[in-house]
Amino acid sequence: MSAAFGLNVVRLGTIDYEVALQLQNSLLVARMGDAIEDTLLLLEHTHTYTLGRGADERFIIHPPPDMPIHRVSRGGQVTYHGPGQLIGYPIFKLEGSERDLSRYLRKLEQVLINALERCGIAAGRREKLTGVWVANEKIASIGVGIRRWVTQHGFAINIATDLSYFDRIVPCGIEGCRMTSIAALGHREVSLNDFGGIVEEETAVVFGHSDRHQVDPQDLWRLVEVPGEAVATANP
Repeated sequence: MSAAFGLNVVRLGTIDYEVALQLQNSLLVARMGDAIEDTLLLLEHTHTYTLGRGADERFIIHPPPDMPIHRVSRGGQVTYHGPGQLIGYPIFKLEGSERDLSRYLRKLEQVLINALERCGIAAGRREKLTGVWVANEKIASIGVGIRRWVTQHGFAINIATDLSYFDRIVPCGIEGCRMTSIAALGHREVSLNDFGGIVEEETAVVFGHSDRHQVDPQDLWRLVEVPGEAVATANP
């Protein structure tokens, strides 16, 4: 089980979506072969819309000109990624009783619910929907992929995000869904960096990791097969 392993945490700064996806794919293969321990990537993306593997493109209503749109192998519908939003990509090996997709999703939600509670925000779930809500507004989206019981993709939580980008889509394919952020809820003192630290701690607790280690991004790039030009795209 994941609890037998430590947790590596990598802060990548702002990184292009395609580069992050290539990095995830390389880490997934490394985790399958036990070349690395469970690894959590924390980062921001430049402006991007993403579609899950079965998502309906009609949920992208009026995208800005030249906005990148990516269809990827995660579950879920359409969402927005951009500055002021904390992205978490867990590359975790699920073993034993942890090989349960619903259990994994509920744990990701719990990490974010716990982290928000520590910031004075009461958040929770909605029946039959994946993600995290504050009252009737959604603050975090979750969409994952699993290959041979190793996870990729993950969660996006709005810290100080420009929420107007969500007005151009039907977020997560939920008609009438309104998005919110930590800043919009009156907690502008919570920085993305600070919240990332809380998420690190809660991830280790909820998933039962024995300990956690900060990994230098440059060490990560050298570990996996990502072209050299990708390093210049990342801003650790």
